[in-house]
Amino acid sequence: MSQSSATRIERDSLGELPVPAHALYGIQTVRAMHNFPISGLRPLEPFVVAHVWIKLAAALTHRDTGRLDATRAGAIVAAAQEVLHGAHRDQFVVDPYQAGAGTSHNMNVNEVLANRANELLGEPRGAYAPVHPNDHVNMAQSTNDTIPTNIRLAVLRQWPALAAALDGVADAFAERALAFDHIVKAGRTHLQDAMPIRLGQEFAAYAGTLRRARQRLAQAADYLGELGIGGSAVGTGVTVEPVYPALMVRHLRDISGIDALRVGDDRIQLMQSMGDAAAFSSAMRLLAVELSKIMNDLRLMVSGPRTGLDEIVLPAVQPGSSIMPGKINPSVPEMVNQVCLQVMGCDLTVAMAAEHGQLELNITMPVIAHNILLSMQLLTNAMTVLTERCVRGIEANEPMCRYWVERSAALATALMPQIGYAAAAELSKRSVREGTLIRDLVKREQVLPPDQVDTVLDLHRLTNIGVPIGTHGLVSGG
Repeated sequence: MSQSSATRIERDSLGELPVPAHALYGIQTVRAMHNFPISGLRPLEPFVVAHVWIKLAAALTHRDTGRLDATRAGAIVAAAQEVLHGAHRDQFVVDPYQAGAGTSHNMNVNEVLANRANELLGEPRGAYAPVHPNDHVNMAQSTNDTIPTNIRLAVLRQWPALAAALDGVADAFAERALAFDHIVKAGRTHLQDAMPIRLGQEFAAYAGTLRRARQRLAQAADYLGELGIGGSAVGTGVTVEPVYPALMVRHLRDISGIDALRVGDDRIQLMQSMGDAAAFSSAMRLLAVELSKIMNDLRLMVSGPRTGLDEIVLPAVQPGSSIMPGKINPSVPEMVNQVCLQVMGCDLTVAMAAEHGQLELNITMPVIAHNILLSMQLLTNAMTVLTERCVRGIEANEPMCRYWVERSAALATALMPQIGYAAAAELSKRSVREGTLIRDLVKREQVLPPDQVDTVLDLHRLTNIGVPIGTHGLVSGG
């Protein structure tokens, strides 16, 4: 019999099953693999790491209190540290779509660490002595408090990378805003001609929008620092020593490097409610909404180059067509649009799942964890690519910006204080009907004294707060 086909027999409360002899996981993991061959996916890496953090912290806590002897505790600690250094990752195999609450994932981690701990003590896999998955690795824990804690830890672990990616793209837009601040272009509302705006003003607004999104995420992340570990089965702390929650948080802080972790005030509430996780997911959805809108703007401004706006030029990252030679598409914004749609869908799943809890537990925690962590991964990677492969390399097509702004029928708005709304509206319509620039019509029809035309229709000054009045030119605040 080959090593890959060799098995060992393990037993649990439901009976016996063969387990691959080489596997560090055990019978309960095998049952989950048989029962839930749903997506072909494995748990996301942050979900595994956070759970191992919890098991490591628990072993250290129980060693500190004397509830777990030094030999067993040391072996569990060593096994957990191996995983955290990258070993045995292929042993975490339970599909994200699994039995409620995440019991299968919790037991997968318990079995892997127990079997590896026993190996380190010179015992075979599957014997579960002297280290048992439930009695020792899972001591004073329940799926019901470890999975909510896992979600919080996993999100907080990924938050710095997401924040850095968000800062990066906001900073890149701000840098482009400075470079483009002198360029006046046509504003558009309802996709129709509107008053002039500077390209730099548009890009500065994008940076501001993204920074506001970051603030919302940071506020939501702060709530996740409150941990309900120690709640055990229903939040009441049955089988848990009174010192356990504080010791766990102290060890988790040291292990993770996350200073924001703190003991939860109400462990029952923290078990019942997935509201904090849903709030973070919702903040990511709002980021996705804002980011996708910005991508739509970039795609409009780069449209053409001959039959669209052609106001900006994006870096060419790949040929745009398999049949039309020379075509270049806004490939990176298109990718980001798709990521944003996925994140919006993930948040809908999280919101519905958060509502789906009953009484002391929310059984949909695995799908909540998967969708939040997937959204974080997608947004982090997409914004990093957006910064490096698109925004930093955006150039302005200044001649086209000048071309369109001079042809805007909305420039008649600047004449309203001198000639009134009705006359300005008629001038705008004549401009469109005749294909004549507003500036030329004003001069031809002597709508204003010749020495006032260029002052009232100073395009750059029209991008600042100010009121053209009477015959005295432009009174401006900028």
